[in-house]
Amino acid sequence: MRSRILLALMLCSYSIFAQTARNVQDEEQLWLGYFNQTRLTDKWGVWFDSHFRTTEHFIKEPSRFLGRLGVMYYLNDDLKFTNAYNYAYHFPEEGHANVSQPEHRIWHQLQLHTKYGKVRTMQWIRLEERFRRKIKNDNELADGYRFDERIRANMLINIPLSKKGIVPKTFSAVLNDEIMINLSKNNVYNVFDQNRFFVGLAYNIDSHSNFQFGYMNVYQQLAAGNKFRNINSIRLFYFQNLDFRKKKH
Repeated sequence: MRSRILLALMLCSYSIFAQTARNVQDEEQLWLGYFNQTRLTDKWGVWFDSHFRTTEHFIKEPSRFLGRLGVMYYLNDDLKFTNAYNYAYHFPEEGHANVSQPEHRIWHQLQLHTKYGKVRTMQWIRLEERFRRKIKNDNELADGYRFDERIRANMLINIPLSKKGIVPKTFSAVLNDEIMINLSKNNVYNVFDQNRFFVGLAYNIDSHSNFQFGYMNVYQQLAAGNKFRNINSIRLFYFQNLDFRKKKH
């Protein structure tokens, strides 16, 4: 069922922008990120991640800063539910060239980890409630916030490159695709928001952490409907999954 949902979202997104006369803007970006999921008890844990993105030939201008903090509830060892807050800071860009835009998000996520032999997968479905500061013009923010909702479907496959499997001091290949669909009535011309496809390598530092590096393409439909952003990015992410539960003897 989950695979069918992801496939349906992919077909929907591609059919939407395939039928549109496209005006595509190319960009180069660098994405840096730190992710931490820490399990405190059998049922509860905390989520934290932080991102910094640059644009204009990868490093010329800052693009985004994001910080997320949430509480995780473990339904079992492989399935968990997260409620979290996200602060996003959009540096000046087209539409607000001389002013930065703050954004607050509340999000809810169901995340599933699975194993197929030595191959590992991770899937999530995330609902975001977005409160973006209104923009008056290129130089000034307006009063109040615009409210939108967005759903995100993410699928990651981690394939070991060692006969030992995904163990410390080994590399693995990573394939990751995430689709975002706007749910708000405010988004008339861009129900499809964006697709993010990543291919790269992970170096498994130890049993709790890994460093991922590679190429990511972001294809985003803008509010006008016929304008798209095609982002070619270098993605460098560090992941930690800690467990502070007391070991049972």
